[in-house]
Amino acid sequence: MNQDETHTILVVDDDRSALESLAEVLQNEGYAVRQAKSGTDALEILGSETPDLVLTDLRMRQVDGMKVLETVRSTQPEILLIVMTAFASMETAIEAIRRGAYDYISKPFKLDHVRLVVRRALEQATLRQENRQLRSAIEERQTETGIIGRSPEMVEVYKLIARVAPLPTTVLIQGESGTGKEMVARLIHKTSDRPGPFKAINCGALTETLLESELFGYVKGAFTGATTNKVGLFEAAHGGTVFLDEISNTTPALQMKLLRVLEEREVLRVGSTEPIHVDVRIIAATNQPLEELVRTHAFREDLFYRLKIVTIDLPPLRQRRGDIPLLLDHFVRRYAAASSKTIAIHESVYSMLSQYDWPGNVRELENAVERAIALNSSGVLTPEDFPEEIRQGPISASPMVVDPRSFPTLAEKEKEYILEVLKATGQNASRAAEILDIDRRTLYRILERHGIRRG
Repeated sequence: MNQDETHTILVVDDDRSALESLAEVLQNEGYAVRQAKSGTDALEILGSETPDLVLTDLRMRQVDGMKVLETVRSTQPEILLIVMTAFASMETAIEAIRRGAYDYISKPFKLDHVRLVVRRALEQATLRQENRQLRSAIEERQTETGIIGRSPEMVEVYKLIARVAPLPTTVLIQGESGTGKEMVARLIHKTSDRPGPFKAINCGALTETLLESELFGYVKGAFTGATTNKVGLFEAAHGGTVFLDEISNTTPALQMKLLRVLEEREVLRVGSTEPIHVDVRIIAATNQPLEELVRTHAFREDLFYRLKIVTIDLPPLRQRRGDIPLLLDHFVRRYAAASSKTIAIHESVYSMLSQYDWPGNVRELENAVERAIALNSSGVLTPEDFPEEIRQGPISASPMVVDPRSFPTLAEKEKEYILEVLKATGQNASRAAEILDIDRRTLYRILERHGIRRG
């Protein structure tokens, strides 16, 4: 339903005069009005049409307004319904609203009040449909990308992705292992207008030599075994996106070459001196704080600033626990379908999974669900289907074993403090007693107890 479109209202009343009068008022407001002179007529119309709003009398012969209300709620729950009756009572109003009516109008009614209630109901209907469309779009996109979540933290991530995707800007994605950094990178590429491919590589999985060859390619004869020319990842991704996962694991020498790609938009194949122009967008990811690596000279500062033009921080799963039920449902559907199983989820599983801290984040949750479904034979997931460490939930820290000899006694601390005060006052007992907020006689007794001789 678009707010610019004419709203359709179905008016139902077996009082012909009231029906026509109300229809005329609503038509004058610019609404498209369908009339039903009985509850039976209304059900027939609703069988083939979907109005935006139903305005029905409650007391009608044969099929009454409650029956119309129940039919709408069961067959077309997106339609809002307002009930009217000349037999106004709180009991009737409460019952109608309890069964799902949006509002209640008693006859005889004031036309201004009818206009107001109808307008509010249609505004609500519009908002509901917009929310349904937004949810549908989010769920469709989440199904495509595997990124699941409606928590405030993830909504902020979605907003940032939407803003940066159309731009050629370099992006740095930061987050713990298993938070979905590559999925975010793929979504940025998918929603951009770059026609080229998406190429990903894990910088921590290869040696420096192999990584350089994969990224930049090489020419024939560059080294033993280089019998042909090889196109590197940057060339292969021309017009598209290169995703450098775990970039913190690259060596300083390779970081220098990556900096050249970012600044000059050209690469040198291993063994060649001829630069090759590349049009690529670079998205890098790390599970380590690059700023700390820069401070310890383990990562080039100039490359760091070239990468962090736009930074997306992915929250760990323990900071968005509200998304765990959504993720659980998503993974259960996926792996149940893959296993040709019908799986239900016991409510205790939701509570159990929401209490666990998930150090491996979404990836750990996915693996746990896949394992649980593979081993399940009952058709209902229960806590027993999950590993013991997940069933145990949060584990409180073990009490620290303390050697009592490692701490001074209270008497020893008292003696030490009094000696410091006496030293600071030049052994002036009156001044020391004033600082300690005791009288001199008490101070003398304490000195005697600790074996301190007065100077």
